[in-house]
Amino acid sequence: MSQVLDTPPPTTPAPAPPDLAALAARHGLTVSGARPSLPQYVRQLWARRHFIGAFATAKLTAQYSQAKLGQVWQVMTPLLNAAVYYFIFGMLLGTSHGVPDYIPFLVTGVFVWTFTQSSIMAGTRAISGNLGLVRALHFPRAALPISFALQQLQQLLFSMAALFVILLCFGIPVAASWLLVLPALFLQFTFNAGVAMVMARMGAKTPDIAQLMPFVLRTWMYASGVMFSISHVTGSHKGLPSWVPELLQANPAAVYIDLMRFALIDSFHASQLPPHVWAIATGWALLAGVGGFIYFWKAEETYGRG
Repeated sequence: MSQVLDTPPPTTPAPAPPDLAALAARHGLTVSGARPSLPQYVRQLWARRHFIGAFATAKLTAQYSQAKLGQVWQVMTPLLNAAVYYFIFGMLLGTSHGVPDYIPFLVTGVFVWTFTQSSIMAGTRAISGNLGLVRALHFPRAALPISFALQQLQQLLFSMAALFVILLCFGIPVAASWLLVLPALFLQFTFNAGVAMVMARMGAKTPDIAQLMPFVLRTWMYASGVMFSISHVTGSHKGLPSWVPELLQANPAAVYIDLMRFALIDSFHASQLPPHVWAIATGWALLAGVGGFIYFWKAEETYGRG
């Protein structure tokens, strides 16, 4: 009798824990904030293309809303910069010597350079300057640097009206080559957007980069032939190694500036362009655009955290 009482009752095995990953997958659940695959990320970005366009237009409209002249500053700012550069470089330093149609040459360089400079500066602050939006809404974060690059493209297109007037006033005739502006701007926009995405990721992690970028961009501007002809200046310095002018002419800012000058100014000849210039321009656009997009996407889940 005691033997029966002391025998423990048989135990039933505990049920196996459910496979949570399989259960979530079966019901279409994903980890909150997880980085999507690259094809999925591209689809999400494309689905928000209307938001990107509307956001860029709204930022452009609001940019000078507090100024009395309003949107006139979209044209006045690069024109005033060009006037300052003409006084310092064209008149005082004499870089206009040997450059035909120097004022159209200079204004074109300033307008095109401003497009790249402003896109990169805006991209650097795209995440760090919009943390409220990043933390409040779910959307592919690449939409921000791309929209800022698109905003600068819209501003350049407004400024191009003034550029065309300047060209006509200085006797530059309308030519079929002006149509080359379209592919040149497309390649430059792709390049600018890619660099903006690189800087957006770096600026999100280290906001102090935004304070350093004006110095970097100013140095880049002086090396890009905005105010002078690279071939003319380097040709007058016979002691320079042969790779110096080639390196200066192949840098992306100089490539896009020279392509626009070639398209718009009839006195700017193909001999002043680096060899295979369209291949170089396309290569820079693909390298920056695709590489910058992938670089930005790899940190997608980290933006707005910490």
